[in-house]
This record gives sequence, structure tokens and C-alpha cells, in this order.
Amino acid sequence: MKTIIEPFKIKAVEPIRFTTKEERTTLLKKAGYNPFSIHADDVLIDLLTDSGTSAMSSEQWAGIMLGDESYAGSKSFYKFDSAVKKITGLKNVIPTHQGRASEKILFTVLGGKGKYFCSNTHFDTTRANVEYSGAEAVDFMTEVGKHPEMKADFKGNMDTEALESFIKKTGAENIPLVLMTVTNNSGGGQPVSMQNIKDARKICDKYGIPFFLDACRFAENAYFIKRREKGYENKSPLEIAQEMFSYVDGCTMSAKKDAFANIGGFLAMNDDNIAMLCRNLLIVTEGFTTYGGLAGRDLEAIAQGLVEILDEHYLEYRIRCVEYLGEKLVNNNVPILEPPGGHAIYLDAIRFAPHIPQYQFPGQSIVCELYLEGGIRACEIGSVMFGKDLPDGTHISPAMELVRMAIPRRVYTQSHFDYMIEVIIDVYNQRKNLRGMKITEEAPMLRHFTAKFDYVD
Repeated sequence: MKTIIEPFKIKAVEPIRFTTKEERTTLLKKAGYNPFSIHADDVLIDLLTDSGTSAMSSEQWAGIMLGDESYAGSKSFYKFDSAVKKITGLKNVIPTHQGRASEKILFTVLGGKGKYFCSNTHFDTTRANVEYSGAEAVDFMTEVGKHPEMKADFKGNMDTEALESFIKKTGAENIPLVLMTVTNNSGGGQPVSMQNIKDARKICDKYGIPFFLDACRFAENAYFIKRREKGYENKSPLEIAQEMFSYVDGCTMSAKKDAFANIGGFLAMNDDNIAMLCRNLLIVTEGFTTYGGLAGRDLEAIAQGLVEILDEHYLEYRIRCVEYLGEKLVNNNVPILEPPGGHAIYLDAIRFAPHIPQYQFPGQSIVCELYLEGGIRACEIGSVMFGKDLPDGTHISPAMELVRMAIPRRVYTQSHFDYMIEVIIDVYNQRKNLRGMKITEEAPMLRHFTAKFDYVD
């Protein structure tokens, strides 16, 4: 097979500022050892997130100039509405300024004390919005998905037997929604099979529970289905995506991921009554129903991005970039969550730094060292993000301690990837020098965004 090349040409460039290790040492300490608090200008390779960090195409930039900024009923909205409906087939499309706004509206309308929302794995803002409503977020990740060293085609799947058992125990009337995240971000960017989606649909039908997708990375998931699931090898990514959405009652979407947009999202559903309640809340919190907190130019960019994301050449290139990074690391014995997912490489912090106990945040220690060694900004997904401290001081750790290195779409070249590989290997080879960390300041929710840290003495 010939080399898989970037299916695009570079038309504009942005300079990168280089820093020394001495400078980065000062900058990291000033930021409370939290990369979220580092100025972006002081980051060489930014892998903090793939959300809103994509490079837009010439067609998207051209669309921005066509943006209709009418308050109500703009042409840009109807272009956006048509693009979403072509993929999802869902009846009501509600624009929002980003995915967490869709979550906030949906869970405010359906949530409340005594309610439970079920998922393969809720991501951080999803869980926070569920809990902010007074409800509880419950995860049912398939067992193989909890083991980074084990390989399987669809580690993002939901444990449907555990889901049904929970429904029987809890009562369907207390479960307003089942939400399937595709791909499974907290589970390592791992895909969900079409069969698993269909199985979850059957359970929801059996108990009369609405079934939604968290569709942030739906196109990447569709491409994994094409590559790995029998019967889909000759289908296009669009056809596979349309089938995925045919099994659901609605979805939330951050267009900052699989729509190449720097801002935006949507909430879509078939239920007219729930849509009415969501639109009412949208007007109060986001904006009118045909712009939802977005400029018309943003709606244009999203509509075009939804076309480009399903290009098979792009998806082949995208998945191969992440595979390439993962292969090089594994060949140098760096422990990662295998196989590589669609949008990120996840270092397995427990195997990477086994001398650091989970309550001393090994992932955060690795994140800091990646910045110090090479100016790379990554994100901890482990005990900082999902751990809990009980009143008696006991620390409850999540199933996995991961460091996510999320790859922005169409931003970095192979030489950037080779540099990342060199830095990660250097940090791994010096892993015995990694030190445990402690939190010195934290917020009551989503603490990983603003917490301050220091090293354990």
C-alpha cells in the first residue's frame, strides 16, 4: 500500500513560538501545574483537545462570507438544518453554541432528582450537566473497554446486559434517557459497533426509554464500522452514519469535533413536545431557534464541515494518523490504550508510572512532564477528572488512569507527529523520575479545568 497522504493542500500557516525547558518550568509552576492554565502561545504542540481546534477548509472560509446574520429565519440556518437532517434524519434540529449547551438544555428538561441517565460512558461535561440537574449519570462500559492492554474491535460498546439489569432494578420510569457516546471519548476514543447500537435500541424499545447518541465523533465511528464490522465494508461513511442515526430518537452534537468548526453544536430529536421545551429554554439561554447562540457564518461553516467530514479519503487519513502515532509508541514499549482510537492516543498512566499511586495522580504527573520536556500540552483523564474523595478522606479512583493526546483535525504534519513520538519516548525512558502530585486548590465541579497542583514531598 502506498503512503497515505494528507487529502488537502496547505493554504495558510500559523507560526509556532519555541520555548526553552527553563521557560516552561517557570510557566508550568505559575500555572499551578495545570496545562489548562498555560497560555496557548507558550505551547509548541497542543493536544489538549480536538474540540474547536480543527483547521477549516477554503470552502468553509468562503461560506463564512455568505453568512446570513438575520435574527430569525436566516438562509444560513436552513442550509445548516438541511445538512444535519441529511445525515441524521431527525425531525427537529436546534442549534446551540456548542455541545455542552445541548447537554445543559436536554438534561434540564428531562433531568431532576431521582432520575438516572445511562451511557456507555458519559464524558466530563455530560456528567456534570446530568448531575447539575440533580440526576445521576451511570456508565455501562463493556468489560474489555476497561482494560487498556486488551485489544478488541469495538471497546467503546455499551454493556447491554448490565444496562437492562439496571433498568429492571431502577425502574424505566426513573430513566429519562439512554445516551450512547460515539466514539467513546472517556473510554479511549474507542468505536461502538452497529450491532451494539441496535441492541441498545431494542432494550430501550422494550422499556419505553428514549435512545440518543452523543454524536460528537459520529463520522470517525462510522469509518471504524466500515473497516471492522462485517457487512459494512462496501457502504459509504454517509450510508453508515445514516443507519446509525436511524436507530435513535435524538442526539446531542458538538460541531467542534466532527464538523471541523471552531464553535457550534446542535440538539436534534423526533419528539415534538420535548423539542418545544428545549426550544423554549434555548431562547432563554442561547438565542432564537434559528441561530441558537451562533452567528450565521458559523452555521455556514458547520453545514460545509458536515459534508467534508464524511469524505472517505479524509477519514482514512485521519484514522491512519492516530494509528501511526500509536504504532511508533508501542514499538518503543510505551504503554497505551490499544488499539488506537479515532481522535487521540491515550497513554496508560498506571503502566507508564506504576510507582505513583492513583491518589497521587500519575496522569497529571505525565501531562506536566510532556510539557516540560517538549512543550506538548495533553489532558489527564483519570483520578483528577473522574476520581472522587469521600468525606472520610478515602479516594475512589476510576477504572482507568489515562493521558489523552487529542489530535486536532488537519492541523499537524507528519514531522509534528514524529516530534511528539520522540518527546513521549524520552519521558517514558525517564519515567522513574516522575513524582506524585497533590491538589492544592479545586472547584466543586469539573475540577480538572481550573485546579492547582503541586508535587508530593
